[in-house]
Amino acid sequence: MPQTILVVDDERDIVELVRYNLAQAGYRVVSALDGRQAIEAARRERPDLIVLDLMLPVLSGGEVARLLKQDETTRRIPILMLTARGAEVDRVVGFELGADDYVVKPFSPRELVLRVQAILKREEGPAAEQERIVHDPLVIDVGAHTVRLQGREIVLTATEFKLLHRLARRPGRAFSRDQLLSEVWGYGGDVETRTVDTHMKRLRAKLGPAGEWIETVRGVGYRFRPAGSAAAD
Repeated sequence: MPQTILVVDDERDIVELVRYNLAQAGYRVVSALDGRQAIEAARRERPDLIVLDLMLPVLSGGEVARLLKQDETTRRIPILMLTARGAEVDRVVGFELGADDYVVKPFSPRELVLRVQAILKREEGPAAEQERIVHDPLVIDVGAHTVRLQGREIVLTATEFKLLHRLARRPGRAFSRDQLLSEVWGYGGDVETRTVDTHMKRLRAKLGPAGEWIETVRGVGYRFRPAGSAAAD
């Protein structure tokens, strides 16, 4: 069965452009033209990914993302925001709302398809590994795709989960931003390294006290060093 993509935009020509290119890439595409339709379609279709405009009638894209991430049945669906609002503050807000990626209009349909493929590949990757990473009191269950801190589940986006997984499986090792872009996002030079910093800031906040275990390595990038551990060479 082909994977399903929900495309949400109030501009019908944009919906059709995205629908055509995603269908050509082998995906099943469903659509919604406003925020309320988006919520209903997400709950009904349980898509593998949502392409979401921010500026929508009825309910804004930001409100749609917030409601979906609060709902147990839809919170794990990755979201790619597609919007004309390209300022850095808009990108930060988008990531804080739970977006896994952010594409600014006007956009390249080919790039959009590649980013969709990269997100879905990230979703499939860790889940295929039956692995638990334990740095007490932090437990990363790769098979179940869950993170628990002192027994309480921490809700992460697919990108945040893979970012934490990449760092935590090699405690003490420093990863450059370019390495993380390649290993977590699946693409490199066309993405600003500030994307890594934005996601890292959000990940640290979600982890609370354990967020301090993610250290910034000046001039390099980041490393994961749990309390009591030593840095690797």
